[in-house]
Amino acid sequence: MSLLDLDTEQFNELAQQVRKDYQDLQAKNLNLNLTRGKPSNEQLDFSHDLLSLPGDDPIDADGVDVRNYGGLLGIKQLREIWANALGRSVDNTIAADSSSLNITFDLLLWSYTFGNNDSVRPWSQEEKIRWICPVPGYDRHFTITEKLGIEMVSVPMLDDGPDMDAVAKLAQDPQVKGMWAVPVFSNPTGVIFSKEVCEKLAAMDTAAPDFRIVWDNAYALHTLTNEFPENYNVHEMAADAGNPNRFWEMSSSSKVTHAGSGVGFFTSSEENIAWYSSIASARGIGPNKVNQLAHARFFGDEEGLKALMRKHSGSLAPKFDAVLDLLEKKLGGYDVASWSHPEGGYFIDLNVIDGTATRVWELAKEAGIELTKAGASFPYGKDPHNRNIRLAPSMPTADEVAIAMDGVATCVLLAAIEKKEA
Repeated sequence: MSLLDLDTEQFNELAQQVRKDYQDLQAKNLNLNLTRGKPSNEQLDFSHDLLSLPGDDPIDADGVDVRNYGGLLGIKQLREIWANALGRSVDNTIAADSSSLNITFDLLLWSYTFGNNDSVRPWSQEEKIRWICPVPGYDRHFTITEKLGIEMVSVPMLDDGPDMDAVAKLAQDPQVKGMWAVPVFSNPTGVIFSKEVCEKLAAMDTAAPDFRIVWDNAYALHTLTNEFPENYNVHEMAADAGNPNRFWEMSSSSKVTHAGSGVGFFTSSEENIAWYSSIASARGIGPNKVNQLAHARFFGDEEGLKALMRKHSGSLAPKFDAVLDLLEKKLGGYDVASWSHPEGGYFIDLNVIDGTATRVWELAKEAGIELTKAGASFPYGKDPHNRNIRLAPSMPTADEVAIAMDGVATCVLLAAIEKKEA
């Protein structure tokens, strides 16, 4: 029965029980953290053998000694494995250092400083720059655009990707220079962009000739079902539509092997790669090829990479199932929340009663459960409805996830009760 439909006696009885449950929760003196999508120790152990690689032979498959300078594009041996797994062109894929987020920041900063290869002038010389932000979205993306002083404009995330009517309309503004996108198992909703949405993004008219879509494919391989979704080749779609330079695609092994020492990848058009390389070659002489060779030998080939990802699925899926089971058990009958049912990625998207997300976050924190701050999945940290919370169940143990989510559900109910009483 919906919380809103309870009569006075039923409501008061429920409120009394939930407050007792919350007191019991506080008495547990918990210290649990569900703030970020970090791999668990078990997941990190899957790649323990990486620490002994590349071994005594530092020569890659092309005869290059990886201990020395050079190789701006990264070693081909690893680029082939990664590009094949994602269905991308090896020649248009760069293997860089550990973080794809670093590549993303560089691309925007260099466009701001120098202009990209389709720019009339550096973005810093424009009167204003605006950026399309599907919401809920990835908080670290929003941090980059905010840091550069780029105005962020939100569009709703639908079940098959961003609201394309809203995106297409905004793209007619010459001040709109680009868009954030996490196309596969989107952060935090778990949405997979449909082929139709990908085609529309590739072909749509834009007023800015240097418009770019940051195609952050961070979760392309992070299935929870052992099946890998189709990863549409937006570069080919864009080239066919006459917009070959539209997509900057990032991905990485950060949540595949060791999060602090993975390999970041950049895939784009030949012209975009040439522009990127012309600046990257001034910034440095080459990436950590020793680490790249270690990864290449650890994966072996595309199937070795996918086999590793199925191990990750075996670790993560039970935790996600526990979250969904507890949310349904504790909240399903009260009509106070809704949540995503992702088939991959690192997050569950929780929506509570409008106006209560911040209170849920506060109640959880006071009970020793640290959640991502309410509103984090929106530009400037401001959720206009104050209802969205990102849940990240990957790092705690399965038992800790169950304890934490039971507590979070209690906090959701208590916040809803407090709002009705107000």
